[in-house]
Amino acid sequence: MPSTSSTQLGQETARVRVRLPGPLRDYCGGASELTLPAHNLHAVLDRLAESHPEVHRHICEETGSVRRHINLFVNTDHMRELDGLDTTLHPGDVVTILPAVSGG
Repeated sequence: MPSTSSTQLGQETARVRVRLPGPLRDYCGGASELTLPAHNLHAVLDRLAESHPEVHRHICEETGSVRRHINLFVNTDHMRELDGLDTTLHPGDVVTILPAVSGG
């Protein structure tokens, strides 16, 4: 019987790299990058909630939606240009968490 960690609803779970911006690194032992098993962006956020809850709280609202000032990229594409949090991930994909920068 396959373990639930290796498959998710019949899909292989990809191991993806998650790049963290400087301000979030304090909440995960200073790591600039994490490797997580996730088949889509929802799963990345779920894994972060389990393993690094403070990182998750800075990325997501209490409702679970991504905060307005946080951008998520899969490789070089913004999640809005893909399938949002349902974007399918493949082994080796890079998810970059990037806070919006503004100024005047």
